[in-house]
Amino acid sequence: MPRFHRFALALAVSTSLVAAGPALAKAKAADPAPIANLVKAVDIPYEAFTLDNGLRVIVHEDRKAPVVAVSVWYRVGSKHEPKGKTGFAHLFEHLMFNGSENSPGDFFEPLQQVGATDSNGTTNVDRTNYFETVPTGALDRALFLESDRMGHLLGAVTQEKLDNQRGVVQNEKRQGDNNPYGLLRYEIFENLFPTGHPYHHSTIGSMGDLNSASLGDVKKWFTDNYGPNNAVLVLAGDVNVATAKAKVQEWFGDIPRGPAVQMPAVPVPTLPAPLAKEVKDLVPTTRIYRMWAIPGLNDPEAVPLQMAMSVLGGLSSSRLDNALVRKDPVAVSVSAVAQPFEDAGILLVQADVKPGVEVKLVGERLDAEIASFLASGPTADELQRTAASYLAGTISGLESVGGFGGKAVTLAEGALYSNNPAYYKVELDRMAKATPEQVKAVASKWLSRPAFSLTYTPGERTEGGENRGGAVTGGKVAAPVQPDRYWNEALGDAGPDTGGTSSFADRSQLPAVADLKALDFPAIERTKLKNGVEVVFARRTTVPTVNVAVSFDAGYAADPHSALGTQSLMLSLMDEGTTSLDSIAFAEAKERLGAQIDATANADETVFSLFALKPNLGASLSLLADYIRNPAFDGKELERVRAQQLNRLKAELNNPSAIASRILTPVLYGADHPYGIPPSGLGNAASVKAATREQLSAFHATWIRPDNARVFVVGDTTLAEVKKQLDATLGQWKAPATAKPVKHFDIAIPAPKPRILLFDRPKSPQSVILAGKVLDAKGGDELEVLRSANDIFGGNFLSRFNTNLRETKGWSYGVRSRISGDQDRLSWVAAAPVQADRTGDSIKELQSDLKSFLGDKGVTKEELERTINGSVRELPGSFETSGDVLGGLRQIVKFGRPDNYYETLPATYEAMTAAEIDAAARKALSADGLVYVVVGDAAVVKPQLDGLGLPVETVSLDN
Repeated sequence: MPRFHRFALALAVSTSLVAAGPALAKAKAADPAPIANLVKAVDIPYEAFTLDNGLRVIVHEDRKAPVVAVSVWYRVGSKHEPKGKTGFAHLFEHLMFNGSENSPGDFFEPLQQVGATDSNGTTNVDRTNYFETVPTGALDRALFLESDRMGHLLGAVTQEKLDNQRGVVQNEKRQGDNNPYGLLRYEIFENLFPTGHPYHHSTIGSMGDLNSASLGDVKKWFTDNYGPNNAVLVLAGDVNVATAKAKVQEWFGDIPRGPAVQMPAVPVPTLPAPLAKEVKDLVPTTRIYRMWAIPGLNDPEAVPLQMAMSVLGGLSSSRLDNALVRKDPVAVSVSAVAQPFEDAGILLVQADVKPGVEVKLVGERLDAEIASFLASGPTADELQRTAASYLAGTISGLESVGGFGGKAVTLAEGALYSNNPAYYKVELDRMAKATPEQVKAVASKWLSRPAFSLTYTPGERTEGGENRGGAVTGGKVAAPVQPDRYWNEALGDAGPDTGGTSSFADRSQLPAVADLKALDFPAIERTKLKNGVEVVFARRTTVPTVNVAVSFDAGYAADPHSALGTQSLMLSLMDEGTTSLDSIAFAEAKERLGAQIDATANADETVFSLFALKPNLGASLSLLADYIRNPAFDGKELERVRAQQLNRLKAELNNPSAIASRILTPVLYGADHPYGIPPSGLGNAASVKAATREQLSAFHATWIRPDNARVFVVGDTTLAEVKKQLDATLGQWKAPATAKPVKHFDIAIPAPKPRILLFDRPKSPQSVILAGKVLDAKGGDELEVLRSANDIFGGNFLSRFNTNLRETKGWSYGVRSRISGDQDRLSWVAAAPVQADRTGDSIKELQSDLKSFLGDKGVTKEELERTINGSVRELPGSFETSGDVLGGLRQIVKFGRPDNYYETLPATYEAMTAAEIDAAARKALSADGLVYVVVGDAAVVKPQLDGLGLPVETVSLDN
């Protein structure tokens, strides 16, 4: 699904659309809702005011959940960094989380106490932002914390904190650089933008510049750039403008105005001549790029250019997909994306060469397709599908007020970059009015200029990223360059789990938390279709959308161990059409409806998902049923998706974290256990190469059957209405006469054999450490106490393990421990990506921390309070969207929990004691029974491991 530069999870729909106004209500099931009607209805009402000190404040009222998103955006990014100071904007973002004068501890401690969700900070070329979503009763606390670091920070910034966060940022850089394509960010900016251009260097900075940052430098950065007059504050959610004015004036009104920030000149460069470069990296196949610099997001041509790229290589039915992947498969994947920043942007077209095909040929074909598109331009139908797919993407996130892409983000970006919080309306209007002639002209204008051609070739790197001032992996690329984040995204982080000024506000203590509303989980309704399939339903009417998940009791555990990867290959082939719609027609049908239809699997379940616009629900459900029941399993398409899966498998075998998981999981569970397989489900190359159409069809017939299914529905419909629609599609499906298949979890799990399994990955700047064991517990057990113990030890940002290795030692961008979420036997795994020269020391620290936690240093009073408060208070914000509720329904059914499970959780948490948590941890965990996997440079790492008192075995993915 195409994503324009910043809309994706950002917009809201007015009541006219929520109520399905006349134009939408009367739309026939088979006719997509008109684009113009959808666009007109998109609205985020707001009120704005400005304090005397220049702070701009925007308020959006949304009463659907008792939470408020707080989002503070400063107009300073890496483009403002002077020569020799690369990485400063992002380094300073990290320092903003290390305490302020009146709240000297970690920023997240008081936020976790109130159950904040979606907390993070990010930096890109143009801006730095900080955000959290808090229960309404904790709004004063969030505003206190944000205002204290805006106006009362410098007295809390110390050399020790600077040195620590410098180490964390450098490990963030190492972690990004260590991945396949990890150096791409440097290639993009250094080649498209000339030396001296504000976009020439990447946000992460160079090691040398980070090392040179002094305490004086960072304090000057704050003084120069972090005044209220250089910021926008957005409050979105359960708050009105009168309340917002009073609270913002109280907490921010006394902060003095800062100096005026000068915006650097940022021209859009054009290369003087075509530029070509080849680099080597641990990548699965050769990748060819064509790149251009393009205008920024305020330019009237930005939206048409993004639409052009959706048609060229963003849609599933794009020109490049159809020509190079489907009809004449010389590439395993293609993509085209335009990503405008404030002043300029980047446009990337890419193709991954199919193994065995000449690279030169693919490059010529890619250039020919680009030229053909520029000559013909898009059709009106392609633009309609682009707009419908885009609008579906926006509406799928309409319920979110904050986080990375909620309504607060849209309002803040509009205010900051365009001086118009409603700038999204300007862009939507341009999208609705775009014509084939206009889009053709804009694409020709910008893509007819000299291109930067970059070729990534498989091989050992010839240089690292240490001295480059700055990652993209595969598949459709939504945004080639992501902002650098405070939290370690690779660990699944999105925030907690889940010169001085005089002050008129009372900053002597944290503001008290006002009354907090309890979770009101939607009522769960059930029915059965004509053929007996159970339907589990919850109604959510905030936006006119419906989410459907058809779940089968299969998952990767159903894969035959003699043919691992069968299910992944089957699901990929199902995406390529039905018996009545070929691959292109199926893709186009989804796009016209704005429907998202896809299939995923985990260890236990195979799930076919639908996101539909309410007026298009009937037609979307018919398409979903056809997809599930009538896959074409076309033999020609099989060869194409086989090549794609082999390419994904090669990519996995080059990714250090994926390598570690592939090694550890079969060792823990044993090769014969259903869970004793590589957890990605991609299987192995031999099985994927050997799979036949008949084998995939037989797997589908065995496992994808109505008596093995449940249907989950959440959204703006009724159970009666959706039952009628489902009965007409899935309800007609008859179960076969054969017995339902079963998975054999009674296979014995091997006794743990503590040791270190070392996988040599030369020149890795980081090592990935995994340590794990299988628990004597299953997913349906009562695990709240044990999961709380894991939260305290290593499960969240404030855990002991992360505090030690990241916040104290600075050896890692972030470490975690986690308990799996499977149906049968669970595992406990600690994950630690650490700088290579601290690999052995990090294992020692893990062992020491765990022994201490399980010994005489159990749960403290402060840890107990934080864990209970956070777990209880985050619940209302955890089910803000229909997608959240759908996930909750599936968990309730999967683990056999009562319908009111989530509403009973507060009492469960509040009854917990430190002694109970300690006992649960000591019973389940042990520092002695762990198997370790280390993926890193053996020449650097093995001498460190030899002194740890554990056997060290060098392993490959073959043994």
